[in-house]
Amino acid sequence: MTHTTVPVIFDLDGTLVDPAGGITDGIAAALTELGLPVPDKSRMDAMIGPKLSHSLTEIAGVPAAQLEDAVRIYRAHYASTGIAQSRLYPGIRGLLEDFVAAGRPIAVATQKPEGLARTVLAHHGIAGLFHSIRGSAADEAASPGAGSVPDGSVPAGSVPEGSVPEGKAGIVAAALSDLAAADPAAAGRAVMVGDRAQDVAGAAANGLDCIGVGWGFAPDGELHAAGAVEIVHNTAALHATINRLSERPGTTALNEVHTDGNV
Repeated sequence: MTHTTVPVIFDLDGTLVDPAGGITDGIAAALTELGLPVPDKSRMDAMIGPKLSHSLTEIAGVPAAQLEDAVRIYRAHYASTGIAQSRLYPGIRGLLEDFVAAGRPIAVATQKPEGLARTVLAHHGIAGLFHSIRGSAADEAASPGAGSVPDGSVPAGSVPEGSVPEGKAGIVAAALSDLAAADPAAAGRAVMVGDRAQDVAGAAANGLDCIGVGWGFAPDGELHAAGAVEIVHNTAALHATINRLSERPGTTALNEVHTDGNV
């Protein structure tokens, strides 16, 4: 690993993996079984990215008393058919393999339950490429417990062992901690890559820049408004942006790197 290595922390759904209806179909199945209305497509797509329990209550309007059942039905549907529906976005496999071959540490930070995230990545044959895979607790309907790590409460590189990250910032902090354990200096130059405002906010809470990807589920203008320092529209542009960072010494910020003209 050279002094110019820039580790990369990726979001999962909408960034690495296209759910291809696997998530929204599962949500629709849960709502239908519970006798609840199914939102229109734009609102369903908005549910991809945030924590599932938040999406179900705040976007789909699932009553608190039915949240546990909704999550259970969704998870069963997603496990049986949703994972198989998903696919890697074009160019992702090659991008990840190139980074690993070049000695660039990569990690995943997702609000999907961590065990399920590992299953999805293994399904696509890329789980072994990541230095760290971090996600939320298995029980998404539960309130944060005593062992959770609230958003922004723990400095990067110091997430307690065995803790359960809470919220995107806590999950990014956990991935950053794993990277720092291997190379503290390199972890300090890490960058986040994601497709939603939550990714930008989670990165910022940990002192990281976030590159937005235009192939995910953010509504028009969301990533720019959230503060993504660059928005790219294909993996070639993403690869080039991160390579430019690696050519610069120290901790050069992404706001000093020109955009690809599509922001």
